[in-house]
Amino acid sequence: MSLAPLLGAPLAVQLHAYAALAAFVLGIVQLARVKGTTSHRALGYLWVGLMLVVALTSFWIHELRLWGSWSPIHLLSILTLVMLPYGIVMARSHILIAHKYTMIGMFTGALLIAGIFTFAPGRIMSRVLVGG
Repeated sequence: MSLAPLLGAPLAVQLHAYAALAAFVLGIVQLARVKGTTSHRALGYLWVGLMLVVALTSFWIHELRLWGSWSPIHLLSILTLVMLPYGIVMARSHILIAHKYTMIGMFTGALLIAGIFTFAPGRIMSRVLVGG
């Protein structure tokens, strides 16, 4: 394991990776903790901020190209930018089931599933984990 591939990557990739990792860890904490507390709300806003960084920085990352410079991951980023405010509105409106499934959906889709693909052979996080 070596951080050299990540440290040598463009700034957008580094910001994206660090924010995604922090959002993943914080997401696990949030999912495991008691809901509705002041700390849950505060950490939730921090998680939303991290997810904004993850989604926005993806628009400067073009390693995978399907449609010109763009890939399906960019569609996921657009969806994330739409769903983050929706999740907040649902929480503030006390429509908690919608808030719950929105946030779990983003955690699962935008962090867990998308994150697994970053470990595909030849990608930066794969080189961080196994070298090469």
